[in-house]
Amino acid sequence: MPVSTKERILNASVRLFNEHGVDAVRLQQIAEEIGISVGNLAYHFKTKDAIVESVYEQVLDEFAHIFRQYLQAPELAAFDQQISLYYQFFQNYQFYLAEFFKTNPEQTRQQLQWQRAVNKMLIQLRSWLDFHVQRTMLRPEDSPEQYDQLAQSLWMTLVFLPAFAAMRGQTTTELSYKQAVWEHLRPYFTTEGIAEFETLVLPMLA
Repeated sequence: MPVSTKERILNASVRLFNEHGVDAVRLQQIAEEIGISVGNLAYHFKTKDAIVESVYEQVLDEFAHIFRQYLQAPELAAFDQQISLYYQFFQNYQFYLAEFFKTNPEQTRQQLQWQRAVNKMLIQLRSWLDFHVQRTMLRPEDSPEQYDQLAQSLWMTLVFLPAFAAMRGQTTTELSYKQAVWEHLRPYFTTEGIAEFETLVLPMLA
């Protein structure tokens, strides 16, 4: 199916935002990236703010899609697939973290939307841990708030690992990303959890 001009504009904008940051990109650059005139671009998006708004909508839609995967199948193997989706998401939208941490007198609407999304992600991770305690895949907490801390560790790894690796001059592959997430969980597996992990997940990491 042919990609529409509007989609090409959004895809080019994401590439340029990742490379230069949102503030540094101009409409002329976006138009040149896909070989159209600024006038043609303005037919689809009258301003850069309109492009940014549409990109953010796309980002949040994809993030919501990842959440829905958990609701469909929360088992260990399905979580491994969800980790892959998070990896692709944060690779595709590297600029988004930088935008979130920009210093502004007041948070923008997009920053607030992103804040709600990542808080929802943390709640979902905590719920996932509780579910697998009930399934006897994970052992019960040894102390109050132990799994709150584990959920936060998982969240930080999923969100920040690629950026952290880049700061150290390293690259993150999908495999190393997934392994890092699972290493947080392995110490908490029960005998049943180890068996399910080794049978259903480990072959996908080999």
